[in-house]
Amino acid sequence: MKETFRASMAWLHTWAGLLLGWVLYFMFVTGTAGYLDTEVDRWMQPELPPVAQAVEPAPAAEKALASLAQRAPQADRWFIGLPTGREALHLSIFWQAGRGPQADGDLELDAATGAPLASLGARATGGGQFLYQMHWQLHYLPRAVSDWLVGVAAMFMLVALITGIVVHKKIFADFFTFRPGKGQRSWLDAHNVMSVLTLPFQLMITWSGLVFMMFVYLPLVVSAHYAPDAATGKSGREVFFNETFEGGLHLERAGRPAPLAPLQPMLALAEARWGAGKLSRIDIRYPGDANARVVLRAREDLSPLSSGETLVFDGTNGALLHVLPAVGSTPKAVRDVLLGLHEGLYAGPLLRGLYVLSGLMGAAMIATGLVLWAVKRRQRAAKAGRVHGGLWLVERLNVGGIIGLPVGIAAYFWANRLLPLTLSDRAAWEAHVLFFVWAALLLHAALRPVARAWSEQATVAALAFGLLPVLNALTTHRHLGASLPQGDWVMAGFDLAMLALGAVFAGLARHLVRKARNAARQSASATLMTVEASTVGATR
Repeated sequence: MKETFRASMAWLHTWAGLLLGWVLYFMFVTGTAGYLDTEVDRWMQPELPPVAQAVEPAPAAEKALASLAQRAPQADRWFIGLPTGREALHLSIFWQAGRGPQADGDLELDAATGAPLASLGARATGGGQFLYQMHWQLHYLPRAVSDWLVGVAAMFMLVALITGIVVHKKIFADFFTFRPGKGQRSWLDAHNVMSVLTLPFQLMITWSGLVFMMFVYLPLVVSAHYAPDAATGKSGREVFFNETFEGGLHLERAGRPAPLAPLQPMLALAEARWGAGKLSRIDIRYPGDANARVVLRAREDLSPLSSGETLVFDGTNGALLHVLPAVGSTPKAVRDVLLGLHEGLYAGPLLRGLYVLSGLMGAAMIATGLVLWAVKRRQRAAKAGRVHGGLWLVERLNVGGIIGLPVGIAAYFWANRLLPLTLSDRAAWEAHVLFFVWAALLLHAALRPVARAWSEQATVAALAFGLLPVLNALTTHRHLGASLPQGDWVMAGFDLAMLALGAVFAGLARHLVRKARNAARQSASATLMTVEASTVGATR
């Protein structure tokens, strides 16, 4: 009975991992890149100077207010994001649900001058944010499609993880076992090592990813407990979100103009309560109206909780009206911690490095599983003397997906340096280049023998990543020769990381070429022995 159960779990593990394995690989690779989104942003805008970490909130807020008043005087909400370190390098503004031709919009400003970053000559780019957002938005797809596809893939991942635990009798012993050069056994060992080493991370990232989208997947739970508000005309869903995430704070425009009270006393109170550097966001509701509110939010540096305490002020006189705790309820706190763990915004350099390493190993776990499936079926096909179409498709998707996607990302970086700075929709064209190159490599994998496709694409990947620092040196002044002496470790670290990736793919290409040559020699030897045996038999 136990063996029958384990065999059924092995079958489920195999197919749960295969059917959406390429989607999961895409999510892991781009999601891992998202943990370095700020660093990628800086590399992709080399015109910007290194950012000062310490910014006084009051002067920065006044500059942001002036910009908002100029650009969106009739907006219902103004948002100001203060520079707080790695996660918020620049002063940012956002306006929402107003009236007029520019009802919604956002802009990043230089905290020292209040000028838009574009005025400093910074090139338009999707940056690291594009890679981060792509891991769940699945570029080009409508959100209604991508949300559900990502959710189904995450559920398949969770099933694969749980069944993988059941299948392996000696799961921890497998961690210490790796036998190189053994074909199928080597791929299985590599898959096991990657799986066991990062198992806690994989379980956390998969489960928290599902929690991220729970309001999309379980809308009836909200509808069953929250009825529409007849007085305000808000739907049950809007009532729920207001109660859960706004602390019940609800108001409408009074329709009477009133000037906004000075922000400095409110900011001073928040700083006295939280300490210097803790204020992260300013949310102004109905600016210029008698019902205006100013909401100040604290940040948590060393906690997965996404935000700290919130202070609500009367926007017309500056009086403190409400103090909303960081933890409104236990269920919300659990959700916030899971989301914070998933995003990793709280992580310092060392922990962020572990996030990146775990993400890469998760991608390698998925990749080795996909390759293992193909290797096993290839051996069976060799014995049977025929290759079915499913194996052909999986092998080509493996090549074009596992290596083609990283090459596409490298092409995204190349496009950032080579596309004209004045090109219309430049950021969109960076993304188009990524997918054009990826599609070309998928086509290449379909047209070439699979062994050659692996080695050729690995060679392309080595060149694409390894030459990026050279391209950077030829097109900007922020190259290794300048960044290393200046101690600009973000720019230098990116270039060095690209060299490391190039070296990894170069090593892989060299290994694949050697393997193909050895296989050709063995095949030639076997053919020669067969011919000699036939000749001897004919002579006799």
